[in-house]
Amino acid sequence: MSLAHPENWPVTVIKDGADDELLRDIKTLLSAAEESDGNPSISEQTLVTLRAADTGPHSVLTLALYAPDEDSDPATAQDLAGFAVVVEESDGTGILEIAVHPSYRNQGVADRLIRTLQSSRGLDGLKAWSHGNHEAAAALAARYGYGPVRELWKMRLMTAAAELPDAGLPDGVKLRAFVPGKDEDAWLAANREAFAYHPEQGSMTRADLDARMAEPWFDPAGFLLAEDTDGRLLGFHWTKVHPRHGDHPAIGEVYVVGVTPAAQGMGLGKALTVAGIRHLQRQGLHAVMLYVDADNTAAVSLYRRLGFTRWDADVMYGPLDGR
Repeated sequence: MSLAHPENWPVTVIKDGADDELLRDIKTLLSAAEESDGNPSISEQTLVTLRAADTGPHSVLTLALYAPDEDSDPATAQDLAGFAVVVEESDGTGILEIAVHPSYRNQGVADRLIRTLQSSRGLDGLKAWSHGNHEAAAALAARYGYGPVRELWKMRLMTAAAELPDAGLPDGVKLRAFVPGKDEDAWLAANREAFAYHPEQGSMTRADLDARMAEPWFDPAGFLLAEDTDGRLLGFHWTKVHPRHGDHPAIGEVYVVGVTPAAQGMGLGKALTVAGIRHLQRQGLHAVMLYVDADNTAAVSLYRRLGFTRWDADVMYGPLDGR
């Protein structure tokens, strides 16, 4: 049996999490892919869920495709050529994400993973993200009867040329940094209120928050909270700094800006956005980026007025037959 084609490579199917060895291989693959593409291959939430010892309300299915050594036993795996992750809800719906190592692209790796997924779980109820919406991903989606259902824009501001408007805080509102060990519960409550409409952000749990606070990039000084004179949390701007990666310089991110319903209409969202960007500017970053749903016209309009321009896009694909 020839091992030259991915169709003959072994696929490992793992339910609910991954062991340390596979996680190391996934990290290596993702690093190589981001170096090649300039953007992550899977979403941060999927990676957090995959690494969690307790996946909470989700079930996780991971498919790992290893490229064997052609000159040794067929079962001897050398490189992780690609992997697929399904994060599934209790109602049977879920999100699929696939990453392929740059060295193994255009060889049918993604097709092999999807066919294995079809036989082991099926595709019913699944939608899939394409980060960067590469042409190959669009063609792959079309082969399996999927089409675009959501577009998430990546927008960028070049800070050296940015002239931000004056956007002072509303009367009676003060800004301070997040305090670990004190603000977690209040922030989670405010986040749920601010993003009750949002399928990912609004469902963040304490475990999700703790996982992000444990990341090397977490900096409470860049996690800005707006509160009233009674100490009630009205809104927040959580910033993030992506470190230099190969030829890609460090870049700041408007990670998440939220305003509770009680504080809507005060101009707090704009004030928080500007305050966070200025915090990132003071760190000497050459650019700041953010993600926003393409159909969120109010947010897109605000970011354009602040000088952001469309940079890239992530596209969610769903089955065209509605299954």
